[in-house]
Amino acid sequence: MIGVGKMKQYGNVLDKPLNKGKQEVSLSAFAFLFSEMVQYNQTQVDNIGELERRLEDAGYAVGARVLELLCHRDKGNRRETRLLGILSFVHSTVWKVLFGKVADSLEKGTEHEDEYMISEKELLVNRFISIPKDMGTFNCGAFVAGIVRGVLDGAGFPAVVTAHFVPMEGQQRPRTTILIKFAEEVLLRETRLG
Repeated sequence: MIGVGKMKQYGNVLDKPLNKGKQEVSLSAFAFLFSEMVQYNQTQVDNIGELERRLEDAGYAVGARVLELLCHRDKGNRRETRLLGILSFVHSTVWKVLFGKVADSLEKGTEHEDEYMISEKELLVNRFISIPKDMGTFNCGAFVAGIVRGVLDGAGFPAVVTAHFVPMEGQQRPRTTILIKFAEEVLLRETRLG
């Protein structure tokens, strides 16, 4: 066989660990593919809200699959059962698998008890996208918001997840904040477990 060398062979693709070896996708290939996905969906919709919803739906499917893979490979089919545990899992483990690093910050909302924010100074999906002026506040971060919602829903933490630009003083580009607003049932369950 070509390229066998000293590499360990895995009988099942699900058994191969995610964090072993260099498992990177070419950044230019990802940027091209993502750009094509945005352009395709843009031709299928009439407004920006619908485009963001389609990107979020695509991200949701990715998030559900990432959760399954990570739980199967790294956690022995165990899932987080506590709110802070799942938020930490998304902020660190999921983010690192998808973007090669931990998210810049995870914060609790100050105005509402059920809101949390994951912020990224330069979110990968917004890095190579230039938005025409007529598209106003369009944010490709909706795709990542969908991923986060897919992970949270799959783990039993239903939430509304949205992406927002937040201007930063002294920076040309705004940071992206993924706002997570948990369903009331999650907070009730958390207080009962508390």
